[in-house]
Amino acid sequence: MVDAMLVRARELDAADPLGEYRARFQLPEGVIYLDGNSLGALPKATPARLEQVIRGEWGEGLIRSWNGADWIGSARRVGGKIAPLIGAQPHEVVAADSTSVNLFKLIAAALDMRPGRKVILSEPGNFPTDLYMIAGLERQGLATRRLAGREHLLEALDGDVALLLLTHVHYKTGEVFDMAALTRAAHQAGALVLWDLSHSGGALPVDLNACGADFAVGCGYKYLNGGPGAPAYAFAAERHHGALHQPLTGWFGHAAPFAFADDYAPAPGIDRLQCGTSPILGLAALEVGVDLIAEIGAQRLYAKSQALSEFFLECLAVNGISLTAHPEPVEGRAQNGLTSFDKLRTSGRVELVSPADPAQRGSQLSFRHAQAYAICQALIARGVIGDFRDPDILRLGFAPAYLRFEDMAEAARHLAEVLESGEWQREEFMQRAAVT
Repeated sequence: MVDAMLVRARELDAADPLGEYRARFQLPEGVIYLDGNSLGALPKATPARLEQVIRGEWGEGLIRSWNGADWIGSARRVGGKIAPLIGAQPHEVVAADSTSVNLFKLIAAALDMRPGRKVILSEPGNFPTDLYMIAGLERQGLATRRLAGREHLLEALDGDVALLLLTHVHYKTGEVFDMAALTRAAHQAGALVLWDLSHSGGALPVDLNACGADFAVGCGYKYLNGGPGAPAYAFAAERHHGALHQPLTGWFGHAAPFAFADDYAPAPGIDRLQCGTSPILGLAALEVGVDLIAEIGAQRLYAKSQALSEFFLECLAVNGISLTAHPEPVEGRAQNGLTSFDKLRTSGRVELVSPADPAQRGSQLSFRHAQAYAICQALIARGVIGDFRDPDILRLGFAPAYLRFEDMAEAARHLAEVLESGEWQREEFMQRAAVT
């Protein structure tokens, strides 16, 4: 039966219209990489591009390359290439700084645009940096954090809320918010909306302008394959450009940065979201990844990721792995201590915490097991690289630009063998390191 699934996987790969793109990424032999939702694989064109920037533009052009190689325009150029992937206009997106820094800039800007309101509404279990950025402004007396579970967000939108801040695809479960409905509800309450697209951009179709979104941020090193610590991006709807005043008033966000005036004057449009000097090497690497993902297209990527994840679940079933439904949200599990699902220590049984409906999740599947960390380490030892999210989540990402259906069949087989053999109980897998 397992062999039959492998045969079927190879047939699906042979018919896959995106199959040719795998050859454009550098992937280690003997590795099944299911962690592209944390760090995307290296495009083969990236080293040559960086070599060109380092030896040619920097080495030979020196400072002249700010103009001759258009370094000065790289933040806007790369942002403009990201824009179609997230349903924005090119002049509404800039590639700059990190996701955390862009969150801070846009949260503060939103507070400034809603005088008399201080509440930032989010959900418990949101990605930590989103909540930490709110906390930083809260310590300065500028904001008040309010958290509400998904089922209570609408009732928590009242006249005190300045900004609704949510992550479009939940980083643990992969569950997708209804962006249009929540944006509409926030606007009806007089609030602005900031979407974190870190697990969306380059993975599934996003249409910020169709949804009426105000602001968005996203990272460049996951599905955009920009490399570790790649620059992030920020979106501000054109209608807000005139009223947008962000607090990190660095010189690249100045209307005339090379006039070297003592007083700050914001640049027109999206450029006012820039802060310090553009990281040219990081932007060059990111541009290669963005070009490649844009060539494939978000619709095709998402269709394949859904097919990959559904096939993976089918392969698990064929391998005898039973899945239980999740009765409570992951954030509730993290806060409320032990539940009956802490009994999931026996082989052959894990809990699917991602939505069963592929249309309701991003490009990942997440499973709960009391020993998820050890299982993750056992899989890595076999060459199947996923990741662990505290306290008990095994998370597998499906980057469709370079993953095959054969990878799904083999990864499911490895997971079944790890669970059934109990090899995850080996001491070296059970010991958690400081960095996982």
